Amino acid sequence: MDSNVKEFIDGLFSEEAYVEPSDGQKVDDLEMKLPEWFDEKKCNQGRRFYADFSFMLSASMVAGLVAVFSIPTILNVLVSTRRSNSVYTAYRRYFSTYKHTNLWMESELKPGSESWKSLYTVRKRHFVAGRTAKLKGIGTVSQRDISLTLFGFIGFSFLKPDKFGITQLQDGDWEAYNHLWRVIGHMIGLKDKYNICRNSYEETRQVLQIILERVYTPCLENVPEYFEHSTRVMIEGLSQILTALESSSMIFVVKYLSDVPGYIYTEEDRYTFRNKLKKILKGRSEDTGVYASELMEKCLINQSAVPRQQNVFYLRDYDSVDTAPAYKNLPFIGKYKVAFNNVIVSLYSTYYGRIFFNFYHKWIVFVATYIPYLAMWKFGIRNAFVNAFQEDPVDDMTPKLNSEYYKPEPPKPWYKLLYDILW
Repeated sequence: MDSNVKEFIDGLFSEEAYVEPSDGQKVDDLEMKLPEWFDEKKCNQGRRFYADFSFMLSASMVAGLVAVFSIPTILNVLVSTRRSNSVYTAYRRYFSTYKHTNLWMESELKPGSESWKSLYTVRKRHFVAGRTAKLKGIGTVSQRDISLTLFGFIGFSFLKPDKFGITQLQDGDWEAYNHLWRVIGHMIGLKDKYNICRNSYEETRQVLQIILERVYTPCLENVPEYFEHSTRVMIEGLSQILTALESSSMIFVVKYLSDVPGYIYTEEDRYTFRNKLKKILKGRSEDTGVYASELMEKCLINQSAVPRQQNVFYLRDYDSVDTAPAYKNLPFIGKYKVAFNNVIVSLYSTYYGRIFFNFYHKWIVFVATYIPYLAMWKFGIRNAFVNAFQEDPVDDMTPKLNSEYYKPEPPKPWYKLLYDILW
């Protein structure tokens, strides 16, 4: 590990980073200014890179948001705000989040610009949410939390671009995209010493890889309470914009991307995972189980999850991908959506596929913004329109426990399955 990376990781997971709020100023005193190291040329190249891969970079952010729900301190604050506990409020909150992100990518970052106003709005909301959480005694929005949230926006695309069909088109694209997000992190209140976007793309990748292995993999293996509820209402809400979204497949894909033990999809994945099990078993019987903790690094944060019996993996369960428990337990529609996602990625990897899906991305955002007919049907005409600069509504929904979502569901009638496939 690079010494700079080690020093950064030690600082990010120190007690200081855990207790230091995202902003120490009063909300009316928040000062927005570009960092001294700001490079306008790099930022514009980073914005162009996003435009070149807008569809899949946005998809990677949705997956990243699901991963962020596995961080207990972040999820506790999100649930306590009561602004995303129902399908309706989740739709409003996360479409608003997307709109802010889109403004950062499409508008030049200058005082008075739309992206500048957007970043100020987001920073102010983080401050208010952190202050409210502190008053309720459930923590705050810390520097570490903001940094781990930033992982949700860039982590999967930086570490596994091949899973999204993303590739550098011009020299320096990844460096520029890294710089753009480093600036965004600074603008929303991250101190440079806690900003996971480092001086170089390669250093950022090293940091992200450690965070994936030491935080997201263990946290997604043993998710905190309300993870299932927060994920499912978010996915159902956003499915009013992109109908292809489905909860079980999304959770599977996120855990697969996060290297959670047992989540495999290809023959290469199966072969690699079996070898890991064999290495730990050291010739012992195939009936001997391997605990999840033996397959992961120790978590760098306090997971605060309800203690439960660890997942145990048996070599015999991985004779084929179809017999792997995580994949086997997916409902039919979940398996279909996972397969469909892989087809889309393959198409997106081509020049014409990328052009088509980027155009499709712009089209669905246009429809969701100006003619949100699906949201109108589900939430009512007035409730369907989202203004990113307005405060999100509050709900009275009590989140369901994770165990409620683990109960067996009755099989869907054939016509509902057909509807899910076609729509």
